[in-house]
Amino acid sequence: MLTTEIEQRLQVLLPLQLEITDDSELHRGHKGNTGGGHFTLKVKSSLFSGKSQIMRHRMIYQCLQDLMPHRIHALSIQALSADESFN
Repeated sequence: MLTTEIEQRLQVLLPLQLEITDDSELHRGHKGNTGGGHFTLKVKSSLFSGKSQIMRHRMIYQCLQDLMPHRIHALSIQALSADESFN
């Protein structure tokens, strides 16, 4: 399952909290989608401390880059450092 593979790949970020939601069914028939899934990620990691949101997202995309765009079409990402809280 793709969510399991995403979770495994993101382990290099030493997540303190990791939530992956497969939103693909909500986007079925989405124009431009070549079949890849839509996912929401919530990742909390001490490795994100002192890094901008752009750098945090780049770290995540680096873990998943070969899955895009064929297996992953879109990601919605919340990336927080250890001292931040999810909404």
